[in-house]
Amino acid sequence: MTLRTEPVGSLPRPSHLQRALADFEAGRIDRAALTAAQDAACRDTIERMEATGSPIVSDGEQRASSFATYPLVDTLGGAGLADNLDPHGQDFAIFADGHHRRLPRLTRGPFRYRTYAGSLLARSAPMATMPMKQAVIAPSMLSLLYPLDEELPDYPRAQFHADLVDEAERDVRRCFVAGAAHVSIDFTEGRLALRDDPDNPWTGRGMLAAFIALNNDLLHRFEPEDRRRIGVHTCPGGDRDTTHSADVDYADLLPQLFELDAGYFLIQCAGEPDRRRVYELIGRHRREDAEGVPQVCHIGVTNPQDPRVETAEEVRDAVLEALEFIPAERFGTTDDCGFSPFSSDDKPRHGSVDAARDVAFAKIEARVRGTRLAAERLGLI
Repeated sequence: MTLRTEPVGSLPRPSHLQRALADFEAGRIDRAALTAAQDAACRDTIERMEATGSPIVSDGEQRASSFATYPLVDTLGGAGLADNLDPHGQDFAIFADGHHRRLPRLTRGPFRYRTYAGSLLARSAPMATMPMKQAVIAPSMLSLLYPLDEELPDYPRAQFHADLVDEAERDVRRCFVAGAAHVSIDFTEGRLALRDDPDNPWTGRGMLAAFIALNNDLLHRFEPEDRRRIGVHTCPGGDRDTTHSADVDYADLLPQLFELDAGYFLIQCAGEPDRRRVYELIGRHRREDAEGVPQVCHIGVTNPQDPRVETAEEVRDAVLEALEFIPAERFGTTDDCGFSPFSSDDKPRHGSVDAARDVAFAKIEARVRGTRLAAERLGLI
């Protein structure tokens, strides 16, 4: 036995890819040129992640508009918007530095994905020599496409939710068909749902329980053996070196988070002011039997918002402390968040996206090495 470790998903897009995205949106290059730039970024990402020694890798979401919008739009500038959507929709997150991120607005039914994550993975999988994982968006996030205070004519909210879960199931299954060893569901809106932000009206509506139920509707479509390979990621957001809900107490989130019948969780911890308290909460609330699967908990040991690279010894010590509360056979490590969840990104604390990309791979290597050091200290390898 050794200790598990895996990435969350996204990595900073290199500056040449961000330029290609801008050029594509402006009509200066065609889709073939954009695809070539994405392919090059994916190949570089996979090669560099494999070089860190990571036992499972990703393509860093280099082909995705963002972790949340890849099913809906090709680029954050609006190219390739899916049918029945208006680009001017709901702000789903307002970050601590004041910038917003927005979802489109559903105008009529039916709701269908334009792009499935499995199709993105299928292009990248031949580039890898190690097992790959794929992140997908939660139904709960995409539920915010539907207008908050109205029912659409001829497309009631209940029918939208049914269609949404159908599409989310297809998304996960297509990832497995494309070869994903693991699929993790991004659920950043879980912690955000506990805020009451007057500038962001959906956050004051007590939606967490409904989010949990909707996501369980998806999870319950999979047999326990499949759910062992399906994870859920929670964090206080990450974009432009800032967060959207770090002020929300984990004590309010984690008891409900573990009501999700997923096989494993990826939980932001490194950026928390009292990590030991979070480890204790995780150990107290995780379930040994979640409808037939034991819940494994991957704790965040690197902070993507901080350009300082953690040492392998710091990671080792965090692991050893967390293992005071979480059984080693139900334990793993990860990064606090995706390193760049949006394709159009700035890194003010890092200086540039290319510098941030180098830092991200250094942090991943520290996570892998530190996790191994902890396993050696415990005599697990």
